[in-house]
Amino acid sequence: MATPPIPLEKPQNGFAGLKHWRQDLVAGLVVSLISLPFSLGIALASGAPPICGLISAIVAGLILPFVGGSFVTVSGPAAGLAPVLLASTILLGRGDLAVGYPLLLVAICFTGVAQIILARFRAAKFSAMFPASVVEGMLAAIGLLIIAKQLPLLVGHKFQAHDFWEIVGEAPSQLLAMDPKVFFLGVFCLALIFAMASLKSRWLKVVPPQVIAAVVGLILGQLLGLKGDHLIHIPDEPFKHGIVLPNFQGLMADRTLWWALAMTVVTLTLIDGVESLATIAAIDKIDPFRRKSDPNRTLLAMGVSNLASSLVGGLTIIPGGVKSTACIVGGGRTQWANFYNACFLIIYILLGRSVINLLPLSALGAIVIYMGYKLCGPKVWKHTAHLGAEQLLVFATTVLVTVSTDLLIGIGAGIAAKLVLEAAILTSVMRGRPKADATPWGAARRWLAQTGELFRNPVLRSETVGGDHHLYLGRPVVCFNLMHLDSALAGIPRSSSSVNLHVTGLVTLVDHTAASTLMGFVDDYRREGLGVAQIVGLDRLGKRSHAESGLRVSQPVSGEERAEALAEPSRLGLARVGPEDHAAAAFLDRVSLTAVGPVPDSERHVITRALIQAGRHAIGKARAALAFFRTTGIGEGVVENEPDLAWRSLGDFRSKKDGPEHGLSWFSLERREDDRRSDQVDRFSLCREVIHHGLRPAVLVPVTVPDEARPSEEDGETAGYLD
Repeated sequence: MATPPIPLEKPQNGFAGLKHWRQDLVAGLVVSLISLPFSLGIALASGAPPICGLISAIVAGLILPFVGGSFVTVSGPAAGLAPVLLASTILLGRGDLAVGYPLLLVAICFTGVAQIILARFRAAKFSAMFPASVVEGMLAAIGLLIIAKQLPLLVGHKFQAHDFWEIVGEAPSQLLAMDPKVFFLGVFCLALIFAMASLKSRWLKVVPPQVIAAVVGLILGQLLGLKGDHLIHIPDEPFKHGIVLPNFQGLMADRTLWWALAMTVVTLTLIDGVESLATIAAIDKIDPFRRKSDPNRTLLAMGVSNLASSLVGGLTIIPGGVKSTACIVGGGRTQWANFYNACFLIIYILLGRSVINLLPLSALGAIVIYMGYKLCGPKVWKHTAHLGAEQLLVFATTVLVTVSTDLLIGIGAGIAAKLVLEAAILTSVMRGRPKADATPWGAARRWLAQTGELFRNPVLRSETVGGDHHLYLGRPVVCFNLMHLDSALAGIPRSSSSVNLHVTGLVTLVDHTAASTLMGFVDDYRREGLGVAQIVGLDRLGKRSHAESGLRVSQPVSGEERAEALAEPSRLGLARVGPEDHAAAAFLDRVSLTAVGPVPDSERHVITRALIQAGRHAIGKARAALAFFRTTGIGEGVVENEPDLAWRSLGDFRSKKDGPEHGLSWFSLERREDDRRSDQVDRFSLCREVIHHGLRPAVLVPVTVPDEARPSEEDGETAGYLD
């Protein structure tokens, strides 16, 4: 008998993780080699002294092992916030970076406090409301801003402009006045990074091309004789003379800066939170131990780290994707890799300051430009276009507005574009508009009501039957109501052997963000070995792109029928207690109650087929009755009840022992007290059963007609049947 496999131990944070110190120590050394040039370059891009970038990385490493939240993410200064920090420093200092940076530290301190408060109220769930295309557009705009603002380091002197379009317009003239040595070194390092990044080698994940470019740039800088302002400068005794303290008194005394302070805090809190949560979610997917980070705990950790970092002159702190990936490849297992990374950085500053001061600014500028390119390169645009035209529209709107104004306005514009677009799609799906919509006010009310559907809870029912869990969705599933879905998914018992996510016929819209969430849950549930998870009914919705996670829209549906169905959400549960009811659930998962479009594996929708058959049957009866009255009047023929044909009345076949079963029996009009199994579905009937009116199901049978009553040939077709 085979021995069952021993479950893999999942390393934990805190003091319990110290037993993995060997793996984390090696990973910390690898990460420190990446963190050194990254932190210096990001500090320069943020308009801060270079030492401040290293200080923030050290603070993050010393705090995160004790606060936790994630497991293998390595945090520190992030390129994503560099443009915001630079713009805020210029705004608060009125153009003077030396004056503005101590005031910026106050804003970072308040940002940390705000994050701690948000974590206390478990506000991380609201990050799900941000559309994926808006977040990617925000990052792409940040990438463009990073590239533009690093051009001065590449050409060897400062630009006069500060805004994106002004820098782009000034760039040609500044390139003509560039320092040839500085420009050559920067372009060479940038080309080296791109060339090495195109290689598919595992060791490049341990030692990224940016680190190699920094070493090569240091050597080239000495060969080219670069000195003075073209090199990094870390002061003697950096922890004594290099630390900048926040200027609380100066900011509180000048009320004209309070509005700028408030906008800076809101922007930093928003971007820091969204980017942090997005990064830990991405790193969780490549964690070899399949651990799940706690978003609220991570938000708390970032808040504490930002608060501490600002008090000693450091920048904002965010988990980094490149450093976290290198940590995993290097064998890191817990947050103690962060701690060892901080220790190595301290050693570098104390013992290797003279070597660090030989790094050319243009080499660091090339490293940061490559970071910006990764955020906004053609691959990002191509991927967004692959997801669908509507995603590209929202993405491009966010990018264009952000680089033209600022991040907050850009994010707001992207969210507004997403909301208007999805509301328009939802309106186009609904048919059967009431007469009240003919007026502008009525149309506006209807549009607002349908827009409100995008924010309502899409989960109609969530229940466990035996060991199987069923979750039913009955409204549009989009980013704006995704936090309800996230809460429902989090509440699914982990002991369920199977999870079925039912996208019922009442769901008219599933956007990219929601589809990615559903598919991600299915993948995670299987990857963690908890059981089988599947999405039922998603294929019923039509895809608007080739991507599986792209926007999906249903065929036009009746607004009145859908409203009636939503009035009693319990009808859609159908997972009653008892195995006999699973057939009903399976049937309604296959057949939409309201959709009029085609169903897979069927030429025509079942309701459409039923209507056509009922119409033909009624026409046949009417013709037979008309022909009879024209010729004979009401005869005395015998009406027989033939079981083999009686089921064609669309009534309930269960009372006819000899009649074949037929799917149309589900669509009886009136609710019968003696049948509780289908009473919720009976509301969606196609025609009224004759048995309800006291008539027996019957068919036409041959009757004998006297010769004198027979019509002549010129009178028309002979009627030989009586209904």
